[in-house]
Parts: sequence; structure tokens; C-alpha cells
Amino acid sequence: MPTTSPRLFPLQGTLRRVVYVALYEGLAIAFVTVAFVAGDQSLGSASGVAVGSSLIAVLWNLLFNALFERWEARQAVRCRGKARRMAHAIGFEGGLALWLVPFMAWWLGVGLWQALLLDLGLLLFFLVYTFVFTWVFDQLFGLPRAAA
Repeated sequence: MPTTSPRLFPLQGTLRRVVYVALYEGLAIAFVTVAFVAGDQSLGSASGVAVGSSLIAVLWNLLFNALFERWEARQAVRCRGKARRMAHAIGFEGGLALWLVPFMAWWLGVGLWQALLLDLGLLLFFLVYTFVFTWVFDQLFGLPRAAA
């Protein structure tokens, strides 16, 4: 049974989103850096690709969601069914790959194919990471009002 009472302290609104993004990206940078160092990258290369990827992901998130919501506002149907959610997820991840793959290839000095494989590995990691992080965050800070 989901809990609505926070274990640490309640966060709502803008403060909740800022804390969420800061913790999410900070931990993601640490995990990705460690993974790349374990994969024989230098600490400088690993941390650079982790920070750069994080910055690209945050900026792409802001841009993509603004564009998606502008498109969505012009649609006759105003719901977010499965098809629209799938289009959003595929559009976001596909667009992110278009930014990240060339960045990783350039930063790490590898080919586009190897960078694409690295990006796919990150995609799988972030699928699990996002699920676990969000669950732990909600346990520590409570659910947002919309979900409580």
C-alpha cells in the first residue's frame, strides 16, 4: 500500500522539482562516472562525459517538453493515453540520442557506432535508475499532491 506520509520532510511544488532534479542528476553523474572509469576511461574523460550528458539531458528535457506541450495544446483530443505517452517517450529518448551519441563520440574519441552502444547502455541503466530513484525519493519526501 503506497504511503502518503513523508519519512523525512514533505516537499511540494517548485522546491520539490528542484531538489528532485539536483539529486537525480548528481547521483546520475556519480554512477555514470564510476561506470565509465570501470570501463577503462580516465576519471577526466568519464566525469566529462557524465557531466556533459547530464547537462544535455536537462536542456533537452526542457526544450522537448516545451515543444511537446505546445504541440499537445493544439490537438483536438486532450488526454494522455498510451499512444501519446509512447510518442512522448520515443520522441524524448530518440531526440536525446541524437544529441548524446555525437557528443559521446567526440568526447571519448570513439566512432558513432560505439557511442550508440554506450548510449543504449545508458538508456537501460536510466530505465532502472529512474524507477528506483523516484520510489526512494517519494519514500523520503512523500508523494506530490497530485499523486497523494
